Amino acid sequence: MPYIMRGRNEAAIYFEQQVDLRHTDAFIREFNVAHPATPVNLQHVVMWGTMQAMVRYPTMNRFVAGGRIYQRRDIWFSYSAKRVLKEGSPVIVVKRRFDPDQSFADAVADMGRQLREDRFGGRSGTDAEIGLIMKLPGVLRRVVFAAGRFLDAFGLFPRWFIDNDPLYGSAFFAFLGSMGMDALYHHLYEYGTIGVFCAIGRPTTVPGSPTSGPDRRRSLVLRWTFDDRCEDGLVAGYALKRAKQVIEDPFAAGMWPAGAEAPDPASAAGSP
Repeated sequence: MPYIMRGRNEAAIYFEQQVDLRHTDAFIREFNVAHPATPVNLQHVVMWGTMQAMVRYPTMNRFVAGGRIYQRRDIWFSYSAKRVLKEGSPVIVVKRRFDPDQSFADAVADMGRQLREDRFGGRSGTDAEIGLIMKLPGVLRRVVFAAGRFLDAFGLFPRWFIDNDPLYGSAFFAFLGSMGMDALYHHLYEYGTIGVFCAIGRPTTVPGSPTSGPDRRRSLVLRWTFDDRCEDGLVAGYALKRAKQVIEDPFAAGMWPAGAEAPDPASAAGSP
């Protein structure tokens, strides 16, 4: 497969997933009341559900390089965020390792700290490297990137370089709903090793449902892009079902803090 389809976008499969948010919204409300210092949104839940799917189906955490398929040892997610939610504000990309043994609450707290540091800190190492390359004449830039593709194909990039680069990871997430946008089908990056892209859209109210309050019913569209060379459709389908299961019912998935009594999902979500 890596020799027949040499690029990620040549091997890309696009899939749309409809998610019911009844229990998800209830979980987010209850969690944010219990943890006002570290509030969560839909992106946190979607990323956690994706991590659980990769834990259960580890072959979804593969990548292709140099004509070979590799299995990752860890789960690394990257996601984009605006420094300030307004036009002209630069976009930052955050990358972090997700530990399946860490609780959801602790992971959210760590994500918040990292995002604040990246938003208000100085330039990242990747930004500095790109800035240096962009100072070169156009011909030399092409030489640098061609050399990078050669090193990447043979696994010759040093570990410190890959660990800091957000395009070397398990999946990339874009929460377009935070900007009031619907989900889109996104390309995969030929650079790096990311073979899964998830675009998170704007939640919509189910017809006939109240527009606010605990009885409100919403749904969410996720649009996935997947490198078909990494795993077959059967396992990919199972992984998507597992991710949806976690996202739609975080209470049942054990995302409430360990040792804390979780509210009843039915009463938290309101009457059907």
